[in-house]
Amino acid sequence: MAQHNFVGKIGEDLAREYLKNQGYKILEQNYRTKYAEIDLVAEKSDGLFSKKKLVFVEVRTKVGESFGSPEDTLNKQKLWKVLQNAKSYSAFKNWQGPARIDAICIVLNPNHTVSRLTHHENIISA
Repeated sequence: MAQHNFVGKIGEDLAREYLKNQGYKILEQNYRTKYAEIDLVAEKSDGLFSKKKLVFVEVRTKVGESFGSPEDTLNKQKLWKVLQNAKSYSAFKNWQGPARIDAICIVLNPNHTVSRLTHHENIISA
C-alpha cells in the first residue's frame, strides 16, 4: 500500500470513530459513485423529534503541516466532486430529507498519532 493510501486509511478510521463518538450513525465508508468515492456517509439526528440528516464527510489527512494544511487541499474542483457524489448517492438511495457536506481534517504526527482533528460542518450545500 502506498504511503498516502496508508495515511488516508488511518484518517478515515479516525474520522469514523470520532463521528461515532459524536452520535453519528455511519452508513457507508468508501462508497463509490460514477464521479469518485465518498469517504463517509453518516446519519445524524439533532434531537429526539427532529428529522434525521444525511451527512457526507470528506476526510483529508496529512502528516504534519510543513507543506500546507489538510484544509488547503479542499479546492473548488474537489468540492465540486464531493457535491456531485452527494447528489448521486441521494438520488440512488431516494433520500428526500435534509443533507449536508462536512469535512474532517486531520493532521498526524510523524509516528501517526493525532496532532489535530478538526470537524468543519456544512462546507457546501448538498
